[in-house]
Amino acid sequence: MKPILLAKARFRGASPEEFRELLKETLGFDVGMPFEGVERILCIQPHPDDCELAIGGTLARLSREGKEVEYLTLTDGSAGSRELPPEELRKVRRREQERAAEIIGVKKLLWLGYTDTKLPYSDDVREELIGIIRSERPELVLAPDPWLPYEVHPDHRKAGLLAGEAAFFSALPNVGEGNPWDVPLLGFYYTDNPNHIEDVTGFLKLKLKALKAHESQFKGDWNSWEVFVRSVARFYGEIGGFKYGEGLRILPTVLFHANPLAGVL
Repeated sequence: MKPILLAKARFRGASPEEFRELLKETLGFDVGMPFEGVERILCIQPHPDDCELAIGGTLARLSREGKEVEYLTLTDGSAGSRELPPEELRKVRRREQERAAEIIGVKKLLWLGYTDTKLPYSDDVREELIGIIRSERPELVLAPDPWLPYEVHPDHRKAGLLAGEAAFFSALPNVGEGNPWDVPLLGFYYTDNPNHIEDVTGFLKLKLKALKAHESQFKGDWNSWEVFVRSVARFYGEIGGFKYGEGLRILPTVLFHANPLAGVL
């Protein structure tokens, strides 16, 4: 963190408004316009469907603005059915994700293939993510918020922590293999603490269409899922002043280590 930020911050912490202005002044980061200058986005998801369920409208908007959006799916989704056995479900969910990604406008999908519910929180997985980030060179990495209250799914918590660690360490030449890559920004979705609300009013139908492509997950109870998705979008929309919104907590990765001011942004 640049010294000017600490010098100008109050002893007990800057207000969010002050800190945002400081970041805009010193780092060029404007939380109100987090996608400005971003051309390549890597959306990391624990399971097939998480990117669409959390921020499908945002990703559809960005892809149609010419941004290059890629998915990295960490597990095979093989635990997500009461009817289909894991081996069959694994193949079904991959096909469903391919269809949904096409609807959103995502052209590249990467897979790690770990067993659903058993994503390791390990140095090895972090090294894999660092390698992918260095290969794909995104300006923005997106992942689930590992600090979402009451989140009991270990794949979600581990995915968020691993993504944050990998985005931070990918800039360090003595960590991992390959040429270092500095990820300027990381955004957490599935968050109850957003600092950016994206207006997705014009993209909610497209998001719902993409979710319906995940038939193994949503077809049997689609009406309830649609009500849920619209309700969450209305919740975020109320915060942002839109009809429908999606929430993200977007932070410069320079704030990701030993920085007591990161929480005020």
